Amino acid sequence: MQNGYVESFNGKMRDELLNETLFFTLDQAREAVAAWAEDYNTTRPHSSLAYETPAAYAAKFTATGWHATPLRGSACQPVAQPAQPGIQQAETLKAAG
Repeated sequence: MQNGYVESFNGKMRDELLNETLFFTLDQAREAVAAWAEDYNTTRPHSSLAYETPAAYAAKFTATGWHATPLRGSACQPVAQPAQPGIQQAETLKAAG
C-alpha cells in the first residue's frame, strides 16, 4: 500500500457510493460524488483528525496561520542537500588523472 490515507478514502467511497449507486448520466454521477464528498469533508468526524471533520480541522489551522499538512509527509526525503544560494548549474565531476 503506497498511501494509507488515499487507500482508505478510495475504499470508503467505493463501499458507500460507487458500489451502491447505479448512475444513468454523467451529471447524476457528478452530483452524487459532489454530495458524498461534501458530507465526507463537512459532516463526518475522522479518527485521524481527533474526531473532527476535515473542514473544522482545516479551519482551526487556517485561523492560527499554521499549515494543516505534516512537515514530513510520505514522500521520500532527498538524498543530496540543495545547492548553495547563487549556484546556477551543477558542475561535472572530473576524473583524477
